[in-house]
Amino acid sequence: MHSLPPGAILMLGAPLLPFLLEGAAARLPAPADPELRAPAPSASAARDSSLELFGQTLVPIRIDRLALVWGHVFHIAAMLGALYALRVDDRVQQTAAPIYAGSAIAAAFAGDLLTLFVYWELTAVSSVFLVWAGRSLFGERSLRAGMRYLIIQVTSGVLLLAGAVMHVADSGSLAFDHLGLVSPGTTLIFLAFGMKACFPLLHNWLQDAYPESTPSGTVFLSAFSTKLAIYALARGFAGTECLIWIGAIMTAFPIFFAVIENDLRRVLAYSLNNQLGFMVVGIGVGTELALNGTAAHAFAHILYKGLLFMSMGAVLMRTGTIKASELGGLHKSMPWTTVFCIVGALSISAMPLFSGFTTKSMIITAVGDHHLLWVFLVLVFASAGVVDHSGIKVPFFTFFAHDSGRRVKEAPLEMLIAMGITAALCVAIGIFPAPLYRILPYDIEYHAYTGGHVVGQLQLLFFAAMAFAILFRSGLYPPEVRSRNLDSDWLYRKLAPAMLRPVVAGCGAIDGAWRSARAAVATRGGALIARVCGPRGFLGGAWTTGGAVVWISVVLLGFLLAYYRH
Repeated sequence: MHSLPPGAILMLGAPLLPFLLEGAAARLPAPADPELRAPAPSASAARDSSLELFGQTLVPIRIDRLALVWGHVFHIAAMLGALYALRVDDRVQQTAAPIYAGSAIAAAFAGDLLTLFVYWELTAVSSVFLVWAGRSLFGERSLRAGMRYLIIQVTSGVLLLAGAVMHVADSGSLAFDHLGLVSPGTTLIFLAFGMKACFPLLHNWLQDAYPESTPSGTVFLSAFSTKLAIYALARGFAGTECLIWIGAIMTAFPIFFAVIENDLRRVLAYSLNNQLGFMVVGIGVGTELALNGTAAHAFAHILYKGLLFMSMGAVLMRTGTIKASELGGLHKSMPWTTVFCIVGALSISAMPLFSGFTTKSMIITAVGDHHLLWVFLVLVFASAGVVDHSGIKVPFFTFFAHDSGRRVKEAPLEMLIAMGITAALCVAIGIFPAPLYRILPYDIEYHAYTGGHVVGQLQLLFFAAMAFAILFRSGLYPPEVRSRNLDSDWLYRKLAPAMLRPVVAGCGAIDGAWRSARAAVATRGGALIARVCGPRGFLGGAWTTGGAVVWISVVLLGFLLAYYRH
């Protein structure tokens, strides 16, 4: 059993789940992998399992403290997601979700680039079925979004494979350790990770696909793909300076789109992109505190973002809509879901006593220690923006604001239990962060609850909330209207079709002309053959004996001339 990579039980057992058992037990993932029950290695120690293949050393299993952070939280997310989806009666989702979770777990423990590539692509192929499963709610929208999602994800894998091949040619090694931007191969690998981490202009597959999935599918999607990319960047490109500025841009630009977005799951998708930016900044800084902050924030983010998607999924299931313009007043009929959503909102807002405060502050502190003033100011601005669009907008327009008149049932018990456990973890990490700090990659002293941190964050929260209240009461806050906003996806959903339309029309015209010319030639050729070889034609008619003898003589003469010529 110890030779199996972590996540293998989920992947191997997933195809059998819909058939083995009936009821709830069939939809729960297998117990945590044996490797993860072992004590965590020290900061410098690691355990590897290697093999030789075609002259290269493959490391299917590499266990160290960096990988263990993601391994633990991926297992927690898989269990909570399965509990949330307990009532899902869809064999496609029952099979795809464990494979997706298992492949992400296995990828986090991959010690070489080839093994990483295999699981990287498996996460893409398995997760697209969760997007396509949304066809039951959104019809063709989900199918088209899933196809665009698959193209982006597979392209990321192709770049990873191409970069790995070039890197092996340059270095002779497949080892997945620190790579750095030192060659064309590592640059391709960097872009592959960046596509999945939602770098600017490469990000919109997230906002395009995640909101088109089912309520439970979006919970799984929010946990694995992007956080696996963050892990890969932390493993391969820690300290790469350009990541600081890439991450800073990632934290800022989604705010403007989230504020004007009407679909609340798209709002959460934009805020997911925003939070990834904090992690990318931490990787770019590359100090022990920054990398600890990235790992801790990824851990906390998977939980509170999953909680927010869980609450919005429950609202979608009960009301049939997730548009802010069509919701409001649901706290009267969904009080528990309201409470759990508020816990998630306070966590993502980094309110003291909630998880975001004890993890995000590590990254911001590391940036301050690095004397990156402008980046620090961008992160502060982005933190205020998060309070606005995810901390206030999502729960306010869903459960309060105007009363939409909808009176629905509370979320099913299984969903409430999953949300309750996740909310409890968000509060526990906020109040008692020490257990999380102990499993981080580096042993360093950090105290989140200092006077400066607490007072500064409370001031930020107060001014962000006051700004929202003033803008909303004065009518200056962007109204919630029934519309769909495009950002970088305008390039391939509007501009590209507009540019390709004349090309396609021209190719169609050329093809039509060619077909017409070919048909005309065929018609005329057929008529000529009919005239020559038909019953009344020269070759098809009856010949006299003398005429036949003449033509036979001509043919024989031709053969004789050809023979004597040679």
